Amino acid sequence: MRVIAAMSGGVDSSVAAARLVDAGHEVVGVHLALSKAAATSGRSRGCCTLDDARDARRVADLLGIPFYVWDLSDRFKAEVIDDFLDEYRHGRTPNPCIRCNERIKFAAVLHRARAMGFDAVASGHYAQIRAGAAGPELHRGIDPDKDQSYVLGVLGRDQLAHTLLPIGGDHKSQIRDEAAERGLLVARKPDSHDICFIPDGDTAAFVRSRLGSEPGDIVDDASGAVVGHHDGAHAFTIGQRRGLDLRVPAPDGAPRYVVDVDIATSTVRVGSPELLDVDRIEGDRPTWTGDPLGAEPVAVHAQVRAHGEAIPAEASMDAGRMHVTLMSPVRGLARGQTVVVYDDSRVVGSATVDATRRLVSA
Repeated sequence: MRVIAAMSGGVDSSVAAARLVDAGHEVVGVHLALSKAAATSGRSRGCCTLDDARDARRVADLLGIPFYVWDLSDRFKAEVIDDFLDEYRHGRTPNPCIRCNERIKFAAVLHRARAMGFDAVASGHYAQIRAGAAGPELHRGIDPDKDQSYVLGVLGRDQLAHTLLPIGGDHKSQIRDEAAERGLLVARKPDSHDICFIPDGDTAAFVRSRLGSEPGDIVDDASGAVVGHHDGAHAFTIGQRRGLDLRVPAPDGAPRYVVDVDIATSTVRVGSPELLDVDRIEGDRPTWTGDPLGAEPVAVHAQVRAHGEAIPAEASMDAGRMHVTLMSPVRGLARGQTVVVYDDSRVVGSATVDATRRLVSA
């Protein structure tokens, strides 16, 4: 096949590209220039700095494949950064990496690749695509510590049909060893962690600089008493403890956490950690990797964080919204985050968390 290998400059995408060449495909390496902020920083541990582009080019040269940089920064700003800020503007906590996979890496890139006559786009994600009775299926990667099926849970079957994931059947240690054996200089390169468009890692400062600051009160959720003040509610998210600077301690001396954020009134509500436990999730904007759920609840496993636990649950759809009842509660789940539901190792679909039900009332 003719394949676009998305090359971030890291070890995973480098080995993925090498395996495609070994398999006899006609491979073209492409590095995505997504964020001008990250591109100017040599200290970022994100995924699209100038150093990363140079690393990707060196690997492509070693593999003997053509290499290009695609500047998608304008679309990335519109589809990911602006969406990120809009979510915070409405008191939600988004996952920009999921949005990037949904709208950039496996939408914009795949669309361009197909228009140019390529058969597929390949990436270095730790997940697997398997043939199913109704079409391609997305499954967890073999390495439980690196499984990235969660962040790919927004893909549809039409996208999976033109996607290759060459390393999902291996452990990270095997990929690093293989890279070293191939003589790839990125073999021991650290993994990326930061949000690529926030190279210094200070999300709160980034949001404040774009959305401004509206001072407000920090209120105890149980008593309604004002226990502190803040410079901007946008900087807070459900489950947060750091940065509260509470002036009135809890009666029992226990720590308090953010349990709700009301952007309209610029009020941050805090309470005991038990108030963070939720056992029911409602999600909007559902996407389906497999067949859509119906009105009848079915047994699934639900995951709400990239490397979080998969929790036994029941899930169904009603009026375009996903309803997930958890068999055991999760703590600190904020609106705007993503719930992905699984049937064993197979991804069924995902939704953006819009509402939750507390297990314990204030």
